[in-house]
Order: sequence, then structure tokens, then C-alpha cells
Amino acid sequence: MSVLALTELSLSHFRSHRVGRLALEGRPVAIFGPNGAGKTNILEAVSLLSPGRGLRRAAVEEIARRPQALGWKVSARLESLWQVHEIETWAEPGGGRQVRIDGKAAAQSALGRIARVLWLVPAMDRLWTEGAEGRRRFLDRITLSFEPGHGEAVLAYEKAMRERNRLLKEDIRDGNWFAALEGQMAEAGARIGANRGLALARIAEAQAGAETAFPVAELSLTHPEVPLPEGAAALAETFAAARRRDGAAGRTLMGPHRVDMAAIYAAKGVAADQCSTGEQKALLISLVLANARALAQDFGAPPILLLDEVAAHLDAGRRAALYDEIAGLGAQAFMTGTGRELFDALGARGQYVEVTEAGGTSALRQEET
Repeated sequence: MSVLALTELSLSHFRSHRVGRLALEGRPVAIFGPNGAGKTNILEAVSLLSPGRGLRRAAVEEIARRPQALGWKVSARLESLWQVHEIETWAEPGGGRQVRIDGKAAAQSALGRIARVLWLVPAMDRLWTEGAEGRRRFLDRITLSFEPGHGEAVLAYEKAMRERNRLLKEDIRDGNWFAALEGQMAEAGARIGANRGLALARIAEAQAGAETAFPVAELSLTHPEVPLPEGAAALAETFAAARRRDGAAGRTLMGPHRVDMAAIYAAKGVAADQCSTGEQKALLISLVLANARALAQDFGAPPILLLDEVAAHLDAGRRAALYDEIAGLGAQAFMTGTGRELFDALGARGQYVEVTEAGGTSALRQEET
């Protein structure tokens, strides 16, 4: 199997890092240091080597180091499917995020064609107990990892829905206008539904065919009302039939934007939101690993994994099992923790980076291996 890994990573005026550089070897990377030192900032920088707003979903102006606000830049050398790419992404003050691949300007979607990046952050620990929006975002991130064009379908759907909602709120009754927007929503919505269904099927297949120390999660899609029909034509009919009721509400009440993802701890037959905190964390890790295994087959190389404070809620045995699975997968995983001892079971299989902070500026110390 081919390799997908960063061999160099450089940060410039990126949050607490005025400047930082790491020389990497493709092995898992254990990043340790006290809370607030700037560990997660490194993971966020790597997450911006994929399409979207990164693991914090931050606006570009929020990322720039303060108080200078000079803009920020992330540069990396990426080995991907027997090729080497030079990647730069940055934002100037007052400007949007830009991307350059091998010296040429590129759209963010181009990043998805040369790399796959998955992440798990502490905010996701509440995934199963909070609202549907977070689960839907998690689902779409999984889907995007398999189908880089999924994000464009979601944006197209949301744009058309915003226009339809405006017509509903303003009590505009132009049937042709509604039909045009509903047609756009239906076309994009059908793609969204198909992409999500294929992603869940790949996750189920990857979980069923693996020996793992982490529990299997049975996933399904739900809708707050009747199940959504499949296909663009049926969706368009659904939107048209709902105009009067949606008009009373002032918004679109049915569609892919209302879909939720349910999970069952398979071995126990218990819904994820009824599981213990440790079980919920284990289910999340299981899904990320299943996603990685499936991508390794589909993409031709295991994805880059970003696991922030991954040791939280895991005992020593589960931590060791996680490191074994990452090493067995052959993935380059960036993992953070407060102490180096949390990564003892990783041993010589990993690289180690200590992060310290003084006066609001982070510093990196890479251990020699």
C-alpha cells in the first residue's frame, strides 16, 4: 500500500506559533505539553491541508497570531500515492483563505484529491448527547472523506434552500420561482443522500471485517418526520407539496438538512446516548478507525489522523490498543496529550514533540530518534 504522510510542516504566525517547523518521517507523532501550550494549534494547521474550515471551524481572521494580525501561513511537504506535493495555505489580513499546490493556485477541493485527513477532538465527546447538527456535520465529514465533491453538493443545497426560505418568509407565491429552487435543492439533495448512504455502507463494511479492541457502532440515518424519498424527482415533489406548511413556519421543514445519525453499541444493543462516557469515546474512536480502514482501501493509502487529547477517557489498555491499531494501519497520526507518559505504549514507533509556551508564544522541541 502507498503512503500518505507529511514529511515537513511549517507554521508562520499561526495562533500561538510565531514560527514553527517539524521534520517528519511518516510515523505517528506524539505531541505533549501543558494545557494551553499550543498543541491543538498544530493539529488545526494540519487539518487546513484538507478542504473546509479545519477542526475548529474557525474564520480565517481568528487564526492569525495576536496582537500582530499579520495574516498566517501553513506550508507542508506531502508524500501521497508515490508523488510528492508542496502545499501552502494562508490568509492575508482582510482576505480569504488561499491554497497553492506545487507552486500553482488551487481550489480547496483540490486538497481532497491528494490527501485525506480525519480528526477527533474533545468537543466531539458530546456528539451522541447534543443536537443533531453536530452529528450531521460529523456524518458529512465522513462522507467528504470518501467523496470530495460532497461539500459542493451541500453548499449548492444550502444556497438554494436559503433562497427558498426567503420566499417563504416574504410570502412570495411565484410557483415558477419555487419550482426552480426546489429543483436545485432536489438535485443536490439526492446527491447528498446517495453520498451519505454510500459512506455509511463503507463504514459498516470496514467495521464488520476488522478485529479491533474498540466496539462496533451500528449507524443509521433518521429524519424527524417521514423518511425522505430517494431521487431528485421525488424530493422535488416533496418540497412542492410542503410549500403551504413551510410558508406557515417560514422555513423548509423537510430535507437532507434535517437528517440525523443514530448509533447503537452493537454488542450491547444500547443507543450511544445511553452509553457511559468511556463507551461513547470508544465508539467515536471505532468510527474514526473504521473510516481510516475504508479510506486506505478506497484511496490507496491510510489517511492522516488528528487525535486531540485522545487519551482522555481511555485506560492504559485501550490506549495501547489504539496505538497498535494506528501502527497496524500504517497511518501517520498526530496525537496530543499533557504528558509524554501517555504515549509510553507507542514506544519507538512514534516521533515525539514537546510544546511549551512563554509570554503567549509557543515553542517546539522535537526529540531526536
